[in-house]
Amino acid sequence: MKRIFILFAALLLVTPAFSQLFRIGIKAGAQTKDVPTYETLTGTNPIQAIADQSTWGFHGGLFARIKLGPVFLQPEAVFVSNSYDYNVTTGTVPELKSQTFNRLAVPVLLGVKLGPVRLNVGPQATIQIGSPEALIDDPNFEEMYKGALWGYSAGIGIDLLSRLNIDARISGGLGDMLGDQVTIGSQTFNLDYGSAAIFLSVGWLFGK
Repeated sequence: MKRIFILFAALLLVTPAFSQLFRIGIKAGAQTKDVPTYETLTGTNPIQAIADQSTWGFHGGLFARIKLGPVFLQPEAVFVSNSYDYNVTTGTVPELKSQTFNRLAVPVLLGVKLGPVRLNVGPQATIQIGSPEALIDDPNFEEMYKGALWGYSAGIGIDLLSRLNIDARISGGLGDMLGDQVTIGSQTFNLDYGSAAIFLSVGWLFGK
């Protein structure tokens, strides 16, 4: 992740020389995503999400916009964080526990401009940063988290004054991030972490 941000910083320094074709920007905002679920198929430690719907998190990062004739290419490196609460039953009384997922989202979008409006779509890699807190006391619990997920990103945006960017985007995984089932000790969980997320962000483009 550090190398990616160093690369974007280096590109920022050379942007003035190529400002007509290449620009660098920063962005930040919020995103909402369905709460990941742990369906207990076998075992004695049920894990139940407190919220049945979506929760809000935050994101922020860097992007580049490269003109390619009538279209543009926009690679990004964005830090994304979401937290979720669960009731975990390990005895007779449920215990409240939280998990925070920190990820690096790297979409590469192909877009077209229609006046101030932008349409874009492309593939996205989502890389897990560290591991969230284990919800049950098992040394192998963290093995259920993969480091990366391949997916998609698509959305619409608007450019104001050639610098201010406002974007709405949806992204999701192509297939199940963690596999259909994971067995930890004597327990088997059916996991769902590949649901779509909606991103709302504001950005600022440097250069002309």
